[in-house]
Amino acid sequence: MSQVNQVKNGARFIKDIPHRESHDRCLWNARMRRDQTAQAIPEWEEMRDLASQIKEHTLSHLDQYLEEFENNATANGIHIHWAETPEEHNEIIYQLLKQHNVTTATTGKSMTMDECDLRGYVERRGMYIHEADLGECIQQLDNQMPDHIVVPAIHKLRQDVATLFAKKLGSDPDITDPHYLNGVMRAYMRKKYEKIEAGLCGVNFAIAETGGICVCSNEGDVDISQVVPPLLIASMGIEKVIPTLQDVALYVRLLSRSALGLDITQYTTHIHHPQPGQEMHIVILDNGRSKRLGAPDYWQVLKCIRCGACMNTCPVFRRTSGLSYEAVYMGPIGCVLMPSYDLHRYARLPYSCTHCGSCGDVCPIKVPIPELIFYWRGVDVDKHQSEKVHDAEETAAELMLRSSKTLAMGENMALWALRNLPQWLLDSGLNPWADVHANPEPPKETFREYYRRINKG
Repeated sequence: MSQVNQVKNGARFIKDIPHRESHDRCLWNARMRRDQTAQAIPEWEEMRDLASQIKEHTLSHLDQYLEEFENNATANGIHIHWAETPEEHNEIIYQLLKQHNVTTATTGKSMTMDECDLRGYVERRGMYIHEADLGECIQQLDNQMPDHIVVPAIHKLRQDVATLFAKKLGSDPDITDPHYLNGVMRAYMRKKYEKIEAGLCGVNFAIAETGGICVCSNEGDVDISQVVPPLLIASMGIEKVIPTLQDVALYVRLLSRSALGLDITQYTTHIHHPQPGQEMHIVILDNGRSKRLGAPDYWQVLKCIRCGACMNTCPVFRRTSGLSYEAVYMGPIGCVLMPSYDLHRYARLPYSCTHCGSCGDVCPIKVPIPELIFYWRGVDVDKHQSEKVHDAEETAAELMLRSSKTLAMGENMALWALRNLPQWLLDSGLNPWADVHANPEPPKETFREYYRRINKG
């Protein structure tokens, strides 16, 4: 497959001013709420440190905790399956659905199932999975990938949803009231719930001590998918396991506050055994995670709890949308995660970064995303996956930064250009900055000249 050009994709979204401004505003508001709720907790930084340490400990003893989880889950009446690849994951679930004569299922939001494209896999074999999460359902109806791992349809305006529902569900296209649109979705999904034969869900945390799982949601879709049908299948990556039930409280406190600035999700569901008369299965997926765990400079990416805080704060993501990444995991975490799945296809993503470092500042588990960005840029170069234009830029930068004299010459040349080049050239396509910015007023001197002048004595 061809390389994803996030810059080109993002440029189209940037030109769509109403959608760009709404996307940026909504996500920045979530970031501001995150800051407010974090500042209200005196021990916030201690919580981050502890959560990071627990993850590091768990990943260092992952085989032991996974075995403990399997043993306790099995004792609870839960069937455990292991999948090394997405194909194995999908085939296991497909066979379970087939054995139970399932033709229709619903799923709460599951990044692992999205990672494996489970829905496409089973639909090609005659089954249908309805996304029960509101945002995911909107995106399914629109045949689009999610825009964000927590708020999948955050890039859409109310009118977009109204138009989509009118086309697909027969509602009034002129009514954009959120209560009305939610009512349309509820009526649509209730008909699906009457016919579902299996429920699917993801896993936020798998508890080794108890053999149960914890799933966080805001709409109750996971709970309906769990309780109503006679078959429940949960899907999780191997990194989702944590040692004890007490640890869940810490992560739940961090998760919702980091994601949306809320004290807790509306529904924090603990599932430790099947419902009476129900059959429950958990599929545990590797899909390269073991390899990442063995990478000394990269393993910390497995600490991520999928809160989306890095996306809410990222200036690139907020203005270009998650769809521009063409990936299951988008934004800063996507930039450092997707190349591990397909280096060639996602080689450009680590360059979609301003190096502001904000993603690392807000990560509740202290995943060193800024450092991992540079890690993948190095891999791109070593594996000859970097763009030729980037290589040329790096070569020019190396020559310029090699000595203070060449750097001073470059500064003087840039200042001369700002002062003397005609305005039409500065505002042309040769200067993409000028599309949405005014060129700065040229200073009278460079900082180097200023510093020398004031320190003359």
